[in-house]
Amino acid sequence: MHQHILVVEDDADIAESLEYNLRRAGFRPIVAESGEKGLHLALDKRARPKLIILDLMLPGMSGTELCRRIRREPAAADTPIIMLTARSSEADRIAGLDIGADDYIVKPFSVKELIARVNAVLRRSEKEEGRIYRDKRLLVDREAVRVECEGKPVKLTRKEFSLLEHLIDNIGRVAPRQQLLDSVWGYSYFGDSRTLDVHIRRLRQKLGSCGGSVETVIGVGYRFVGCK
Repeated sequence: MHQHILVVEDDADIAESLEYNLRRAGFRPIVAESGEKGLHLALDKRARPKLIILDLMLPGMSGTELCRRIRREPAAADTPIIMLTARSSEADRIAGLDIGADDYIVKPFSVKELIARVNAVLRRSEKEEGRIYRDKRLLVDREAVRVECEGKPVKLTRKEFSLLEHLIDNIGRVAPRQQLLDSVWGYSYFGDSRTLDVHIRRLRQKLGSCGGSVETVIGVGYRFVGCK
């Protein structure tokens, strides 16, 4: 399935060139000529972009403000952004990265280089997506071993975190009790299986209002359904 790329650019010639070349590269480009329209398309659930190419000099809402707005929206906060600008100073590049851009390209630019940057940023993003789970209320960052429920940190033991990881890996599916014991405690574990129930109960308690994301399937095991 082709990935949607949102291009926010008010220069019609540049926008047309980007649209043509992104399509040739196998993407599905969507063009917005203003920051306001760009914000609307960035949050569009029907065709949410996998990456945004954003010109800084836009009429109305500037590219800088649009970037800030996108980063404040939970639904789009992790969407990679590549900024386009005529400003080439180090200070400008640093400022762009500081407000949330993932890459920064100075005009005039090579379309081949831009496509290569798009692919590189998408590859990084896909690797990071595999390490982070996020829904409306729950965040689990495996790399940082960090959990948040409704923006508040949740302190888990190593075993509790491993349990949550395994459940997330099987989201929507039932994880049998023995599978969880084998995965978290190891194949050599022959202790009381009630240990699992105790850890699940503590995990739910610590997750607080997100505890309902772990369901019990009586006689089988547990299932992670997320916080909706």
